[in-house]
Amino acid sequence: MIHAALIGAGKRGMIAYASYALKQPHEIKFIAVAEPNEERRKMFSEQHNIPPEMQFTSWEQLLDKPQLCEAMLICTMDRDHYGPTMKALEKGYHILLEKPMSHDPLETLRIAEQAQRCQRILTVCHGFRYNTYSRELKRIVDSKLIGDVMTIQWTENVGHEHHVSSFVRGNWRNSNLSSSMILQKSCHDIDMLHWLVGAKCVQVSSFGKLTYFREENAPEGSTTRCTDGCAVEQECPYSAIKNYYHEKKGGWYNAVSLDNSLEARMKAIKEGPYGRCVFRCDNDVVDHQVTNLLFENDVTVSFTMTGFTKNMDRTYKIMGTLGEIRGCQEHNVIEVNLFNGKQEIYHPEQVGGGHRGSDFLVMREFVKQVERGDLVGRSSAQESADSHLITFAAEHSRVIGQTVNFDDYVQQLKQEYSQ
Repeated sequence: MIHAALIGAGKRGMIAYASYALKQPHEIKFIAVAEPNEERRKMFSEQHNIPPEMQFTSWEQLLDKPQLCEAMLICTMDRDHYGPTMKALEKGYHILLEKPMSHDPLETLRIAEQAQRCQRILTVCHGFRYNTYSRELKRIVDSKLIGDVMTIQWTENVGHEHHVSSFVRGNWRNSNLSSSMILQKSCHDIDMLHWLVGAKCVQVSSFGKLTYFREENAPEGSTTRCTDGCAVEQECPYSAIKNYYHEKKGGWYNAVSLDNSLEARMKAIKEGPYGRCVFRCDNDVVDHQVTNLLFENDVTVSFTMTGFTKNMDRTYKIMGTLGEIRGCQEHNVIEVNLFNGKQEIYHPEQVGGGHRGSDFLVMREFVKQVERGDLVGRSSAQESADSHLITFAAEHSRVIGQTVNFDDYVQQLKQEYSQ
């Protein structure tokens, strides 16, 4: 068994990852937590029987102590990854780091270098590298069943409810508070594409804007909050009351309040950020974006992220010299159509848990990795940083309106890094 500490007991830290210890208590035990929110800190401590002296209100307090255990999960907000990660590596902890590594490309490079210098594990939660569906897709591509890959079309259908809950009203709505949309939401996808192609990226171009969720698009009769007597609330698909005040299973109501009672949720809708009109928030991240990638082996990729879909899933087509692969992760199907007329259908084994089992599998592999002392695992810190740099280059291209030569972009960063 390994012992671990958690920094950041939010939805990802407490529910997605640390809950693994409650299901597999013989593999990992949490012995300390740092979380500024008293309600979350108390809830996590009760779940894992953490004594008061091992409960901290900040990561600084925890990391001021001598090393407490082998491993640490860092699941703070995007802009709070760098400080605790660098200090924890220096202290000797092996780290599971929620994505993205940092909102800043230079900090991302420094984290990867620090992990290498300290000879510590740093596993980034790029879940696609772990789930059974993605690994089967990778196996098929690498088998050359469809020949050499030429072109990939990949779409991240964020889903309208998820988009407004997380990227209009929620924690990742504003790049000055978190990070760009393509880094925060789509670094999973870019990492997956980089992994599938298996070659170095050479050129990046990207286009996208915040077009719809703006104040000028607010319907006549709408109000600042959905509970302020909005004249169009009942017909609005983005109504906070519709989205969060119900007894249906699933949905995004658990982001609104730790207490999932209807009374607590209504209070949060009336008083908190999730009750705001989606056209009157302080959001600035894009609501749709297209990114084109050219790799060294001449593979071209078109990646689309959009908040304007009913369902939340990924759909794709991978085109090769002998056939094509189509699929949808949500439906757990991989369809291979060969040019000789043959067709093969795959339904990969499914694992329970969030993100198609990725959250569970990330934790399982991290525990084994720490036990083995394996510094690389499914993806080294440097490999994760490399795929992050593609997303940074894409956002840079979107902002300046020009195609970015990836090598030039990275060299410029490294010059800044060395100064």
